[in-house]
Amino acid sequence: MEPWHIPVLAAVGILAGLTNVMAGGGSLLTMPLMIFMGFSPAAANGTNRVALLAQNAAAVGGFRKRGFSDFRLSLTLSLCTLPGSVAGALAAVWIHPVWFKRLLALVMIGVLVSLFRGRSPSAAGGEAGAGRRFSAHLGMVGVGFYGGFIQAGVGFLIMALLHGLLRLDLVRVNMHKVFVVGAYMVPSLAVFAWTGQVVWQAGFVLAAGNALGGWLGAHASIRGGEKAIRAIFAAAVAAMAFKLVIG
Repeated sequence: MEPWHIPVLAAVGILAGLTNVMAGGGSLLTMPLMIFMGFSPAAANGTNRVALLAQNAAAVGGFRKRGFSDFRLSLTLSLCTLPGSVAGALAAVWIHPVWFKRLLALVMIGVLVSLFRGRSPSAAGGEAGAGRRFSAHLGMVGVGFYGGFIQAGVGFLIMALLHGLLRLDLVRVNMHKVFVVGAYMVPSLAVFAWTGQVVWQAGFVLAAGNALGGWLGAHASIRGGEKAIRAIFAAAVAAMAFKLVIG
């Protein structure tokens, strides 16, 4: 690492952590930055997960401190992501994800449309019956694979899934999202570390920034509420879809 890498990684990490917790897509800032700094795409993908683990741990603490936690549901959702996470991370080591980009752009547009369909979510997910809960948990297997494979933008998918199926408000959606991402990040990071695709020094610097951004994002989500999250979410999804379409 060059000396100038440290402050730049830390600063971008703060912004990425805030963006990830409020909506998603923060990895679209950190991964291109690391590739610009000379990291291979696989190493950038692996190193980024060190920061994401710290970011989501900090965000879980931030939500819990403000009285937002439902660890039982968060844990069952997280467990469903683990098999997919390992499979996705193994695939990411040797498969380049370019072929997936256009399809992902369509998924992002679908996510954006689903968010503005005018649902009436409940505060605690009480409207979601057993069928919806089963579907949400099943969907988490696919989320785990995508998160293990590419990671960038996975927050959008989780938010759409939980908001649409469990009918949770967006503050509680984010509360579960940070727990889920933090949990499946452990096995996927282990795969990247095992294959030598983690630059630990850069990862720890980025982690410090992401953790601070994650903590701030948790408090901003609660303070800003549904309206603020919806606006940031829409802007982030639209930006990611545009980037994927133009390549």
